[in-house]
Amino acid sequence: MSAALFETIKSIIAARIGKPAKLTQAEVDAVNRALLGDVAKAYAGLKVSQRGIDLIHSFEQLRLTAYPDPGSRNGLPVTNGWGTTVDEDGKPIKLGAVWDKAKADRLFARDIAKFETGVNLLLAGRPATQNQFDALVSFAYNVGLDIDADSAAEGLGDSTLLKHHLAGNYAGAQRAFHAWNKNDGKVLNGLVRRREAEANLYGAVT
Repeated sequence: MSAALFETIKSIIAARIGKPAKLTQAEVDAVNRALLGDVAKAYAGLKVSQRGIDLIHSFEQLRLTAYPDPGSRNGLPVTNGWGTTVDEDGKPIKLGAVWDKAKADRLFARDIAKFETGVNLLLAGRPATQNQFDALVSFAYNVGLDIDADSAAEGLGDSTLLKHHLAGNYAGAQRAFHAWNKNDGKVLNGLVRRREAEANLYGAVT
């Protein structure tokens, strides 16, 4: 147990003396964050390469005025920069917010670090080539990590794609990219192209 996790649990216990046994959601979230930090350190392996960053940038084209998601019915999430959906304060981005490129790059670096950690966590020490890792990070950057308690395929975590990869069925994993080509049930050409590019990168040997 890390010092961070120990201190988090100790502070919760101290604060809960004389209170009901059930933890609040904020307390659960604090423990989860500390646990994730511990596990992430254990699996902090690969980093996305420039090739992976270039692929993401080719689809998440730089925008400096926040805009609604063009593929969703409600326009959410509002996006800015290089496909960023959460501002520096951790809150959703406000429609019409204006950034400069420095802020866009800074938050992209923050987001990439989160997805690198998440994909390493989901791989749980299983092997992945640099190209496979880059493709998985790009995929998760677009559809989400889906690291939660349920088994619904809402992103990479519970996807058939990941299951194939962890089982060593790399051909099956490569094919599985193509299933994720819809937004709100509608096939989008941009997602078809992105999944094709990610699948090609995943299967590339050089």
